[in-house]
Amino acid sequence: MNDFSKKASEVCEFLKNLGIDFYAVSHSPAFTIEECKEIEKLIGGEICKNLFLQTSSGKSKFLLMLKGDKKFVTKDISKKLNSSRLSFGSEDAMRQILNTEPGSLSITSLIFDKDKAVMLAIDKDVLENEYICCHPSDNSATLKIKTDDILNKFIPALNITAQII
Repeated sequence: MNDFSKKASEVCEFLKNLGIDFYAVSHSPAFTIEECKEIEKLIGGEICKNLFLQTSSGKSKFLLMLKGDKKFVTKDISKKLNSSRLSFGSEDAMRQILNTEPGSLSITSLIFDKDKAVMLAIDKDVLENEYICCHPSDNSATLKIKTDDILNKFIPALNITAQII
């Protein structure tokens, strides 16, 4: 963990305080799912695709977790979330609300959402895996966390609910 950034260390400390075990690896920054394929071999799990979305008015914001190889279809996701048409949220909003840079977004970024401004949506296919692999809000590291711990410890600790779609 010595190689981790301050932000990744904060995330790891948060997980430890919740009694959540995880496996962590440091690596070169990975910005795309394609770049994550090699990391998946190192960590022994599939890395989620995480999208920062917002409604056309910008009032509602979502963090959507999808399997890495699943195609994002705006119309379908908008309908499943009972939302007006979604588009990608701005990088500035991601930085301000989630203290996270593009390419580093993950469920762990919700730790930094002090105002609970971002709603969490998880594609049900993600939950089929025993582990969720994601960046600790820093794309030069990846964590492998039991899905059960994400659902039953991490999300409740944030005092939010996940919409499973």
